[in-house]
Amino acid sequence: MSTIQPVIVTANQDVLLSFYTQLFGAEEIFREPAEGPAFYLGLRIGDTDLGLVAKADPGTAAAPRILLSIGVDDVGQTLGRVEALGGSVRGGPADMPWGQRVAHIQDPDGNPVNLTQPIPPR
Repeated sequence: MSTIQPVIVTANQDVLLSFYTQLFGAEEIFREPAEGPAFYLGLRIGDTDLGLVAKADPGTAAAPRILLSIGVDDVGQTLGRVEALGGSVRGGPADMPWGQRVAHIQDPDGNPVNLTQPIPPR
């Protein structure tokens, strides 16, 4: 279990489950309740946990207060799959001076996500 675990509250739990599973290989590791519609889904992406909480009316915010940053093997390849899975591309990819290639996307609920990969040394 992660020491700090991001949790997304959503009215579209099945959509987000599909998005994070197909784009990042997330695996469901916990479900509450165990049978029937889930209130909480615990996912594992690599060595990190992500929670999805079902709420019929999660509310809206003027600006996002959290950003997920997810390391991938190939930003360009991953970026090419985002829209087909219901997300949107907001920018990039771009090589950053701190040694990462970064692209900005939104998941199907509009949550901001950065795709990152290390830039290989030259």
